[in-house]
Amino acid sequence: MILALTGGTGFVGRRTIDRALSAGHHIRALTRRPQPDRAGVTWIEGALDDLPALARLVDGADAVIHIAGVVNAADRAGFVAGNVDGTRAILVAAANKRFVHVSSLSAREPQLSDYGRSKREAERVVEASDTDWTIVRPTGVYGPGDTELRDMFRLAKRGLAFLPPPGKVALIHVDDLARLLVTLAGRPGDRTIYEVDDGAVLTHADLAHAIGVAVGQKVLPMHLPAPLLRLGARLDRAVRGPNAKLTPDRVGYLCHPDWTARADRRPPPHLWTPSIPTAKGLAETAAWYRAQRLL
Repeated sequence: MILALTGGTGFVGRRTIDRALSAGHHIRALTRRPQPDRAGVTWIEGALDDLPALARLVDGADAVIHIAGVVNAADRAGFVAGNVDGTRAILVAAANKRFVHVSSLSAREPQLSDYGRSKREAERVVEASDTDWTIVRPTGVYGPGDTELRDMFRLAKRGLAFLPPPGKVALIHVDDLARLLVTLAGRPGDRTIYEVDDGAVLTHADLAHAIGVAVGQKVLPMHLPAPLLRLGARLDRAVRGPNAKLTPDRVGYLCHPDWTARADRRPPPHLWTPSIPTAKGLAETAAWYRAQRLL
């Protein structure tokens, strides 16, 4: 197949391109800035608000995988522009093509954050379209190349873990997610919303201990109440500005007690099952951080 990707230069997008190429597909990928030449990949310069670029992106493609999105914005308008308006624009360009939309498990609880609300609104745009769509809601995506969990790994190396109030969570390795996206691109007629994780349900403290094992350090988990997390978010924004990882918007959904895929929303086993256990994936991630001198 010829697959058109948005978000191809991001963490999930890069691994999805790798997976698609290894399966023998050809890629057309949107990029804001010039990229190195790569066999099997045609880079299309543009952005989600550039309709002529989107038309060039999907020209001749058999399916579209929409990965691009905004995970951190200064206000609700920023999330809407990136996640809702951007989705609407690529849907117009995609017309009657197969369309795989990467959402977020946070869309299940849109009242908790502007991010989650924008992802749910984007889902509604997809559902209302005439496109042959499938929506994927991953939980926290991690693996070599990820920077979102780096702060947790760094703290774990110092024997600490600052956590939200007790709850349960599951992760999904980026390579497992990429494999699912490429599979769905070749599966027309599947108008379904799938929720995906690796099947290992952990408490927040369990996750902290597992990261500690990955970095070779015993960790003391410390659950923080929401008001203290909000204070921490303001401090992180003051210190790191737009690069802050803990934001006031994220505090809303971090404090939710259940970020695991629902059993009735999981892909059927004949379609996809996760293959990378959490412990193995965390060890790979820690090794990558070490190699990049990020710990």
